[in-house]
Amino acid sequence: MSLQDNGSEERSQDDDDILVLREPDDWHVHFRDGDMLSFVADHTARQFARAIIMPNLVPPVTTVAAAEAYRTRILSALPEGRRFMPLMTAYLTDEIDAEEIATGFKDGVFTACKLYPAGATTNSAAGVTDVRKIWPVLERMQSIGMPLLIHGEVTAPDIDIFDREAVFLETVLTPVRAAFPDLKVVLEHITTEDSVRFVEASGPTLGATITAHHLRIDRNALFEGGIRPHAFCLPVAKRRRHKEALRKAATSGNPKFFLGTDSAPHPRHEKESACGCAGIFSAPTALESYAQTFEEEGALDRLEAFASEFGPRFYGLPLNTGTVTLRRRPQDVPDLMGNDTVHVVPFHAGETLAWRFEG
Repeated sequence: MSLQDNGSEERSQDDDDILVLREPDDWHVHFRDGDMLSFVADHTARQFARAIIMPNLVPPVTTVAAAEAYRTRILSALPEGRRFMPLMTAYLTDEIDAEEIATGFKDGVFTACKLYPAGATTNSAAGVTDVRKIWPVLERMQSIGMPLLIHGEVTAPDIDIFDREAVFLETVLTPVRAAFPDLKVVLEHITTEDSVRFVEASGPTLGATITAHHLRIDRNALFEGGIRPHAFCLPVAKRRRHKEALRKAATSGNPKFFLGTDSAPHPRHEKESACGCAGIFSAPTALESYAQTFEEEGALDRLEAFASEFGPRFYGLPLNTGTVTLRRRPQDVPDLMGNDTVHVVPFHAGETLAWRFEG
């Protein structure tokens, strides 16, 4: 991170209001497909050089051919001249072909595999019903150095929704780590102090992504003056102490924690329904939201490492060479975004952010 210098020995006030970062990456994002893909893709691509693309389409992305076709649709949805690299993932199922994903990894199509416990979140019905069913797949991934990305929640109906992440650590992730100690694992969109402590205490092959929204909301946001469907995501936001633990972890400078927005758009009418979808669309102002949190924590000088360095180093990818600029300038976030076919309520809708992305 650097503050732009005007060449003089004395820095002007304006210099302190400009933040220049190495180009960041988003290590967890949902683009959906069809009309939604066409609307949301560039909101991510304009801020991030690369992004890990979630494979939970219908049907899910389980083959090399499906991943290549989806990547083509993503690139076709972007404006001409936009530089952006979608990093594709394979959706693990009980019957996934280990050799198919190994071939995809070797050929540079798949960057990682995604583990959704069946029924954990949007379009996860085809997910893994018992992690031991994919033991041979995990063994193959460990042998070739292919990362495993995990939605870390159990789905048993007798487990309280606010406890599902903590129970997952004990009953699923701990056995996986013991069986495959060299398997590179990303515990995605962590929401609890339990996960922070688990990641901190684990070795270098375990990292975690933290979303912009889990740094800013706790479970009170779901019930502020009534039911707030646009604050509903999975994993669900937890108690305030968990949010505070996430803020400390993200701003700590610990390289095991890095940026992953989990931006997950749904049409407004599907969020505001009798059974509203889980997901928060944070892509339009993702960097601005992170910057505001880091500034509030007195750690703005650590944002670049969190956003632009720790992720690629964990994945073994080169750092980006370009830069992006944020300016300290008030930005009003609209109540609704969209086009003729899609309407989505963004994260921070109706709020004013302190920073503005300038490209």
